[in-house]
Formats: sequence, C-alpha cells, structure tokens
Amino acid sequence: MKTLLLARHAKSDWGMPGYSDHDRPLNARGRRDAPAMARRLVAEGIALDRIVSSTATRARTTAAEYAAAFGLTVHEEPLLYAASARSILQIASGLPDECAVGMLVGHNPGMSDAVGELTGEFVELPTCAVVECIVDVDSWAELVEGSGRLIQVRTPGD
Repeated sequence: MKTLLLARHAKSDWGMPGYSDHDRPLNARGRRDAPAMARRLVAEGIALDRIVSSTATRARTTAAEYAAAFGLTVHEEPLLYAASARSILQIASGLPDECAVGMLVGHNPGMSDAVGELTGEFVELPTCAVVECIVDVDSWAELVEGSGRLIQVRTPGD
C-alpha cells in the first residue's frame, strides 16, 4: 500500500500585472493558507516522504511550505505545470518505491481530474486543498486508473 497526496497550490495573486501565468506568486491568503495546511498535516500525523511540485511559482512556494514543515526538499517536475490527470498519474507512478507517502503539488483542473481517475470519486479542489488517497500497490509503477481510494479531502476552510 502507498499513500498519495494530491495538492492544489495555494491562492495566487491575479492582480500583479506583468507576471506570466507560470510566474504568478501567492497572494496574502495563499501565504497564510500554505503554512497552515502544512502544520495541519504534521499535526495529523501524516508521514510524508517526498514532495514533487510543478515549476510554477505558486506551486513551488506552496510545496516549499510543506517541505519546511516535514524537513524535506522539493523535487520540481516541469510536466506538472498544466498537467492532465493522465500525466499526473504517470508522474506519481514514477515515485521511488522506498517512498510510502508521496505528495504532488500542482494545478486544477488536472489535480481534481487526477483524483477522479485514481479513485472514481470526482472532487473539485479549491486552492490549497490536499486530497489523501490510498493506492493498493506495492510499487508506484503499478499505479493505474482506479487503483486508489479517496481517504480524506482537506481544505483551508475545514
């Protein structure tokens, strides 16, 4: 069994002219929600082993808060930026097998769609949401559509 956390980046700032979509930073709410969600995961006893993030600024900044809380480094994956559900699950299937609990930090609609593809349960993820899924595999390479079960959806508003 493996645990996959699929996380949407925290709220980004749309009011900053001159930034490309890829380079948009977090806004004040995002800067507040990301560390709060990271602390919550630690307090709930999540034993996170690896964090893989989109290269977009808002995703990397969100992932950095999780990494700081868990004492991990962030592994950047350019293919997570604007990724489809299929791409997200393919990236998850490449996690190292010594990783029991992995987190991917990315964007919607891909993250919401990936939850649906993996578990058969479709959930619209607000910003900074983290979905916990159990995947019935011994090796991440065995992860396929329908091999997961949704355990919990965490949102900043919970």
